[in-house]
Amino acid sequence: MAATFTTSFSLLRRARLLRGYTIPNAFSNTSLDRFRPTSAPLRPQRFVRYITASINEAASARAAAATADDGGPTIFDKIISREIPSSIVFEDEKVLAFRDVNPQAPVHVLIIPKLRDGLTQLGKAEPKHAEVLGHLLYAAKVVAEKEGIAEGFRVVINSGPAACQSVYHLHLHILGGRQMKWPPG
Repeated sequence: MAATFTTSFSLLRRARLLRGYTIPNAFSNTSLDRFRPTSAPLRPQRFVRYITASINEAASARAAAATADDGGPTIFDKIISREIPSSIVFEDEKVLAFRDVNPQAPVHVLIIPKLRDGLTQLGKAEPKHAEVLGHLLYAAKVVAEKEGIAEGFRVVINSGPAACQSVYHLHLHILGGRQMKWPPG
């Protein structure tokens, strides 16, 4: 824990100095929310949250990758079997679409294949998965229409720990309802 804090604080210090912010000494009683801008108009609290979330997200992805191929049920398998409740927006015989519990846009829906069949991430797709991969993209179009974002939406697939994949059951993120930025990440 201490190493994570030191590393996170070190990253924050470097990022803040590059942006014209001063960072209080790690051992002072000053709260991290009290950074004082020296010249940049960037909001410090938002930046701190972004860096912290990125570090936590990457750590979660590495931890999830360690058990990715153990064959055990994922949280998505439990949603499919209705052991865990979810807000379902679309379902057919091959896929299930439901609202993300931590939305990154006004509309943020996840689409998953009902049968995992070894498809834990896009990087492990085989020719036998071609049909379900195409069906997932078609389902993304159907969900976008149902959610009223067909005029503009983004489809994201995180594949592997370097892309911060945290659940090893292939899934698509459908994002929309606001102007998307480029580059995305």
